[in-house]
Amino acid sequence: MDKWRGKVAIVTGASAGIGAAVVQALVHHGMVVVGLARRTEKIEEMSAALSKAGEKGKLVGIKTDLKKEGDILSAFQWVEKELGGPDVLVNNAGITYLGNFQDGVIEEWRAMLDVNILAVCICMREFLKSTTNRGKQNGHIINISSVAGHVPSHTFAVYSGTKFALTAISQSLRRELAQKGSTIKVTNVSPGLTWSETTTKNLGDAGMEMMAASDVAQAIVDVLSATAVTQVCEVVLTPVPTIEYIY
Repeated sequence: MDKWRGKVAIVTGASAGIGAAVVQALVHHGMVVVGLARRTEKIEEMSAALSKAGEKGKLVGIKTDLKKEGDILSAFQWVEKELGGPDVLVNNAGITYLGNFQDGVIEEWRAMLDVNILAVCICMREFLKSTTNRGKQNGHIINISSVAGHVPSHTFAVYSGTKFALTAISQSLRRELAQKGSTIKVTNVSPGLTWSETTTKNLGDAGMEMMAASDVAQAIVDVLSATAVTQVCEVVLTPVPTIEYIY
């Protein structure tokens, strides 16, 4: 991770769960991290705690509603102006609604499409614009997907669909960049059940084996630590033991 020390990372959905764990891991390794979230007070608390702990990097938060393109554009413009642009993008933010398809609520479907697909696409577009404008053709985009994007469930069909779409989008972008001779990497990280506010709300203490958010963050650190010629395209993580989402 030494190659990323002092470099800039943008992490969406940074205030809790996997996003917060990723932020802490990247700051630990000396990166300047910009956390995008609606609850920036939580990011400010994390920043103070990390600073007090003497961590090598730095964390700043920008209040961002990822359903609003204008908020995303403003955040990227701030990073460009104040920090010189991003080197790493971690698209972590996501929305999950469970339920039978025939009982689907359009507002919930639209929210998942807006955050799980469109916001990710906008962030990747702005990241690539920034690297192009700076004449820089290296960097890393990491999209947090889900095992639901590989093994769909009947209880969250539309959510699974957004994650399947993310896999296809990432694969297409990876090929587009390769054709341009770019060394920007694109990685999908697909965790299984992971402790977070979302899983607690939807599943409670259902007695299922779950990973910690720090387990996913460690996988991202491992991906970023790969050699310059190695592109990790897809990482699928599941808790052990489990038979629910074996890929």
